[in-house]
Amino acid sequence: MKMANWCVRAIIQSSSIIASPSLVRATPRLLCTAAQQKSSGTGTEEENGAQKPEPGAPEKAFTEEKMQLEEQLKDATDKYKRALADTENLRQRSQKMIDDAKLYGIQGFCKDLLEVADILEKATESVPKTEVSAANPHLKDLYDGLVMTEVQIQKVFKKHGLVKLNPDGQKFDPYEHEAVFHAPVEGKEPGTVAVVTKVGYKLHGRTLRPALVGVVKAP
Repeated sequence: MKMANWCVRAIIQSSSIIASPSLVRATPRLLCTAAQQKSSGTGTEEENGAQKPEPGAPEKAFTEEKMQLEEQLKDATDKYKRALADTENLRQRSQKMIDDAKLYGIQGFCKDLLEVADILEKATESVPKTEVSAANPHLKDLYDGLVMTEVQIQKVFKKHGLVKLNPDGQKFDPYEHEAVFHAPVEGKEPGTVAVVTKVGYKLHGRTLRPALVGVVKAP
């Protein structure tokens, strides 16, 4: 009987402890504290260990060495490209010098032949046209031979890029003409060539000898 009464009192005390208001109020506070800890990141050791670790010294050294090698590669590539460009420019200049030597290497020889062409031209101009007739067969043959020689030498000049400049009536060009005098000429525009005292020549577009001219000036 005593034993049964003791068991009843123990059950009543246990139920009163579980139903205690202070314990009920403490339980929500414990749950709220756990939620705050989880949201602020102060979790368990397993959660903290899941964060990414900072790179170590070997990884930093490897990254720095990689950046240095990339800079060296970029610098070497730039130098290589500049060297290629310089080499190409040098090749083009050398090729141009070779081409110019082929084109203008005969200009000294051409200048000497121009004197011969000038003599032939003066010789044909000095013969009176009235005397060139069947009545003077020897003079006629000589004149015809000079004319043929002059025509042939001009063909040879043209074949090698040597062209005559006879700027009579053209606008004066200081790059192709050399003015020996200026004089007013009625009926002609100032600045034009009035008289050609000596024809000029160009070799492949370059003035080899300027034409000697008289230029019209304003009155």
